[in-house]
Amino acid sequence: MDNTLNTEIVTTLNSEDRILLQSDYVLPIGENTQFELGYRGSFKDNVTDYTVELLNDTTNEFEINSNLSNVLNFKEDINALYSQYGSKFNKFSFLFGLRLENTRITIDQPTSGDYITKNYTGLFPTVNLNYELSQTENITLGYSRRLRRPRSRMINPFPSRSSVTNIFTGNPDLDPTYSGTFDLGYLNRFGKFVLSTSIYFTHSTDSWNFISFDTGDTVTVNGEEVPVIQRSPINLSTNDRVGYEFNLTYSPNRDWRINGDFNFFKSIDRGEYNGLSFDNENVSYRARLSNKYTLPGKIDWQTTLSYSGPSETAQSKSKGMLFSNMAFSKDIFKDNASISFNVNDLFNSMMRQSDTFTPTYNSYSEYRWRQRSINFSFTYRFNQKKRQQRGRQDEGGDDDMMEFQGKP
Repeated sequence: MDNTLNTEIVTTLNSEDRILLQSDYVLPIGENTQFELGYRGSFKDNVTDYTVELLNDTTNEFEINSNLSNVLNFKEDINALYSQYGSKFNKFSFLFGLRLENTRITIDQPTSGDYITKNYTGLFPTVNLNYELSQTENITLGYSRRLRRPRSRMINPFPSRSSVTNIFTGNPDLDPTYSGTFDLGYLNRFGKFVLSTSIYFTHSTDSWNFISFDTGDTVTVNGEEVPVIQRSPINLSTNDRVGYEFNLTYSPNRDWRINGDFNFFKSIDRGEYNGLSFDNENVSYRARLSNKYTLPGKIDWQTTLSYSGPSETAQSKSKGMLFSNMAFSKDIFKDNASISFNVNDLFNSMMRQSDTFTPTYNSYSEYRWRQRSINFSFTYRFNQKKRQQRGRQDEGGDDDMMEFQGKP
């Protein structure tokens, strides 16, 4: 990502290595009971090279400023043991799960000499109950405890800036957000339609909030003194969210599937920082429409259109955002391998526009998380059948949209 503002060039280069290890053991017990035991290890090593070049008025050339440039080495090791036990009798079925997870984080900054480590362990239970009203209808009741981990940028204490007047500083003391969710759902299959609805309530502790404040410093822009604003994440508040979700799938034939999802919710934050109240209530919604069609030659074509509605925090208001993804994939070598081609942010419209207001200043900002990207991949499966992707996997800090919405 390059940001140029007349007298400076800001460049951020990222490289990342990932290792994923997973093993599952499934033990059927009788006809309708099953026990599962597994391990999952995720090991991430991320290097961020942040460089600021300032224009030398004498030579009229850009030179690297070592006081503003920084290198961050971020390591995140996650080890998890989990088990599930499920059974069914008559019209009632249940699934109980428990995950023990340990996360170790290392922040190493050769530039400044800072070296920070964090280590936390937690238990995460899951309960799912299901009752069949008929062969095509059922109701569900569930509870799950989850966590969301901060990404490297959010805990990097070295300042980065999107302009000379806007600075983002990570918080190395930032802890994960823990949440517990209750969900009551209803499912009905009729003809070529599948209807799924639910109401849910989530209570979160140590929720992240991105606060903005005037640093007291100023810079000269076009002959005018402008205050320098800093934005940082903190574990500020508790958050309660209650919402309703509606999902409808229509399959005209075996080669075509259309899915629509709508999520309407109210979010309530309660927190205080430096004597200021950050209490806030916000009502918003998200919608998604996806279309999957099998073209001649057994080529799967999928397009997704998503919209995130306007949102509001104690310090900002953000406009709605519309974006789309498209992908093509095909199985080859007797379904032992797959090739895929996908375009993320098809129309290059994934941009957050927001107004920020504090007791000392107001500002408007636009932030684009990344430009439109095109990816081509090849996957070969050794002695394995193709598996459908599991839904609602809790991978913690990989929620890109949450980080995107919080950036300056």
